[in-house]
Amino acid sequence: MTAVTTTTPTALLAQAQEHQSQPVRRRRGLSPGRKLPASRLVGPALFLALWAAASAAGQLDPAAIPAPWTVLRTAGRLWSAGTLPTDILTSLERAAYGFTIGLAAGVVLALAAGLSRVGEALIDGTVNLNRAIPTLGLIPLFILWLGIGEAFKIAIIAIVVYVPIYLNTHSALSGIDNRFVELAEVQGLSRFRFIRQIVIPGALPGFFVGLRLGVTGSWLGLVVLEQINATSGLGYMMFQAQNYGQSDVILVGLLVYGIFGLVSDSAVRLIERRVLSWRRTLSS
Repeated sequence: MTAVTTTTPTALLAQAQEHQSQPVRRRRGLSPGRKLPASRLVGPALFLALWAAASAAGQLDPAAIPAPWTVLRTAGRLWSAGTLPTDILTSLERAAYGFTIGLAAGVVLALAAGLSRVGEALIDGTVNLNRAIPTLGLIPLFILWLGIGEAFKIAIIAIVVYVPIYLNTHSALSGIDNRFVELAEVQGLSRFRFIRQIVIPGALPGFFVGLRLGVTGSWLGLVVLEQINATSGLGYMMFQAQNYGQSDVILVGLLVYGIFGLVSDSAVRLIERRVLSWRRTLSS
């Protein structure tokens, strides 16, 4: 005869508390681990070290690829002459105007297309058609429309910037769980509160991805545009150096572009971490 044992609710509760009190064993090695300090500078520093070592060993032709110290001396000479500061300020001004216009256009169009079926029908296909056309291929047409002054350069940079911002922000808006929309309707949220509490937090991760691509794209477009009928700017400086075979000046321009790109991207990543500090992600 088998004895029947009964478990009281008190005993079940005690067992559950005992189970919760036991430490949970976690597997090691799945997480990337702690972030290294200044980890984004390790790659560039290693590249510079290899470049310097190869130059010191005589493995690189100084006429084609000058040593890092030669490039630094050239940068100091251009800075002392006042040429480099002027070109840097001109390039920053062009990039800032184009980036601001592209940022505003990308966000407004993404919100219009993501929050309205009519807006999506009118905007999304047009933007994707624009994306399929090489932006730099529009340069001759924009020169005919806007002339060869600053306007066409700023317009091209704005196009380069707004496309990734629109695509990533619109994709994030489209990916918002529909249950949040239903919850907002049940709670009786107004259109403004719905956008502020549901739409914007849901779209921010995609927006920051597009923002980083837009920042990088503004510098990539600028280096080409400043070689077209320009009288100042880093691209113009590099174009003039090409005519005279000054590879050290060209490398100075590339170095400045690289620093601007790295600093601007790092600034966007820092803002992203602060704004999205509530997220628990693999990188955090």
